[in-house]
Amino acid sequence: MADLEVRELRYFRAVAAEGSLSRAAEALGMAQPPLSRAIARLERRLGVRLLDRDNRGIVLTAAGETLLAEAERVLDAVTAAAHRTRRAAGRPGLVVTGKPGAASALLTTIVEAYRATPGAVPVEILVSGFGEQVGLVRTGQADLAVVGSPWGESGLDSEPLVHEARLAAFAATHPLAALADLSVADLAGEPVPMFEDATPEETDFWSGRDTVPGIDRPAGPVIHDSAQLLEVAALGQAVALVPESLARTQQRADVAYRPMRDASPYELAIAWSAGSRNTLLRDFVRVATRVAGPIAA
Repeated sequence: MADLEVRELRYFRAVAAEGSLSRAAEALGMAQPPLSRAIARLERRLGVRLLDRDNRGIVLTAAGETLLAEAERVLDAVTAAAHRTRRAAGRPGLVVTGKPGAASALLTTIVEAYRATPGAVPVEILVSGFGEQVGLVRTGQADLAVVGSPWGESGLDSEPLVHEARLAAFAATHPLAALADLSVADLAGEPVPMFEDATPEETDFWSGRDTVPGIDRPAGPVIHDSAQLLEVAALGQAVALVPESLARTQQRADVAYRPMRDASPYELAIAWSAGSRNTLLRDFVRVATRVAGPIAA
C-alpha cells in the first residue's frame, strides 16, 4: 500500500470538520468533484469506508474516527516541523506561552528567573487565549506553555507547578451569598458560563460535574475570557467556579466569592512536546519548577 499523503489527510480533515463535501471544498478553495475523487481514492487505498451519510449529512465511520485522530497528530507534527526548522535557522531561543492572568503572571516570573541563569537564551513570551496553549506547543509555534487544568496530555509532557483551590463567583445579591461556604451540590440549577469551543472535559471541570457527575447546571452565556466570566456573574446570569488567585486579584463590589468544600483544585503546569531532548527546554523547566516551588508551598 502506498504511503498516505499529507494533502490527503488535510482533505479528509476538512470533510470531517465541515460534515459536507461541498463546504469542505469551499473551505479548501477547490471544486467538489476532485475532492470527492480524492476521498474515494483514499478509501480504496486503505480498503475501508471512512464516511457515511445520514439525514444530517456526512458522518465518520469507526475507521474514519480513527483516521481523523491520527491525521490530527500527523498534521500537527508536520506544522511543528516547519515552524521549528525555520526558527532553527536563526538565533537560538525559546518561545513560551500562557493565557492572561495567573498563568502569564507566573510565566513572567519564571522568565525573569531564567534570564538570570548562566547560558540563558533569548525568550519570547506569547500571550495566548483560552484553550490555545496546547495547540501552540503541538504545532511548534511555542516551545513551552503554562497550561491550566483541565488541559489534556495528548502529545505533551509536563511538570506541575501550582495547585490552588477554586471558589464560587456569583452576583453579590445572589441568595448563595448568605452561606459561608458551598459544596458543588449547592450549585444545582445554576447556569454555568460556557467558554467558547470548550471540550466536554473542560465543561465538566468548570461546571463541577467532574466532582458531582450529572449535576444539573444549564448552559449560561458563552464567554471568551475571565473578564467576561465576571461580568456574567455580576449580572446574575451564571455562577462560576474560579481559581483562588482570580478571586484574590479581581475583587468587585458586585461579585461575591465563596469557598468550595469539594470542588476539584485548579492546577498550573509547564508543558512541552512529548519526548523532547532539547537541553534548552530542560533548563527552562528546571527553573520553572524551582520558581514555582515557593508559590505552591
